Amino acid sequence: MLLSAFGSLLQLLYLAMLVLAVVAFVFAATAREDAYRAADKKKKSFWLIILGIAVAVNLLIPMLFLQLAGVVASIVFMVDVRPALKAVSGGGGRRGGSSSDGPYGPYNGGR
Repeated sequence: MLLSAFGSLLQLLYLAMLVLAVVAFVFAATAREDAYRAADKKKKSFWLIILGIAVAVNLLIPMLFLQLAGVVASIVFMVDVRPALKAVSGGGGRRGGSSSDGPYGPYNGGR
C-alpha cells in the first residue's frame, strides 16, 4: 500500500514537471523576439530549444535527472526571464495610471 502511494505521488510530480515545462514553453513562444534583446536575456530561439527539450524529456524519457534539469530551466525562465520580458513589453501587471488611482479615477486625498 505504501509503495502504491509513493508511485501515485511520483506520477503527480512527473505531471507537475510536465505542466511547468509546457507553460514555460508557451510563455516563451508567445513573447516577442525583440523583448528578449531589450531585456538583455538569451535569444528567443535559445529558450524555445531548452524548454522544448524539457517538454520532450518529460514526455518521452522518464529519467528523473533529465527531468530535474528541465524543471530548473523552466523555473529559471519563469522567475527570471518572464518578469524581465513583461517589464520590457509594458505588461508589468498594472493597467496604466498612477499607483494612487482608485477604481473611479485618481485619489487626491480629499482635496
